[in-house]
Amino acid sequence: MKLTDEVIIPVPRQKVWEALNDPEVLRQCIPGCDEIARQSDTEMEARVTVKMGPVKATFKGQVTLSDLDPPNGYRITGSGTSMMGGATGSAEVRLSDVPEGTRLSYDVDAQVTGKIASLAQRFIEPTARQLSGQFFETFARVAGGETA
Repeated sequence: MKLTDEVIIPVPRQKVWEALNDPEVLRQCIPGCDEIARQSDTEMEARVTVKMGPVKATFKGQVTLSDLDPPNGYRITGSGTSMMGGATGSAEVRLSDVPEGTRLSYDVDAQVTGKIASLAQRFIEPTARQLSGQFFETFARVAGGETA
C-alpha cells in the first residue's frame, strides 16, 4: 500500500522538526498509541492499538530514523508485530517553508501480513488514510503549542 500526501502546519519548520522528533508529541498524535520510548537518537520503540473494520490488534514495534537532514526531513522505517500478524513500512518525510508555515510532504510504503491482512484486507487502506488524517490534524495542533 502506498500513501502520498502533504499537509500545511502553521508553525515554523524548526518547530515542526523538533515535534517530529519528540516521543511525547508523537505519543499524543499517533491514534491508538499506548506508549513510545526513545531507544537512541535514531530509534524508538512503540505500542499502538489499531482497529481495522472488525479486527483490533495491538502492535509492538521498532522505528528507525535515517537519512537525517535537519530540519528538512528524514526517512522513517518501522516494523511491528501483533497476535494477528505484522506490519512493515517506510516513509520519506520532507519539510519546506511556505507562507502559512511549514509544508510536510510524505510518501509511505507499507505492508500488512498475517491474519490481520486476510481478515481486514478491505479496511487496511481506508483505515491508514483515516489514521494519517487524524495524526496530522492532531500534530498540527500539538506542534503549534496546544495539547492533544
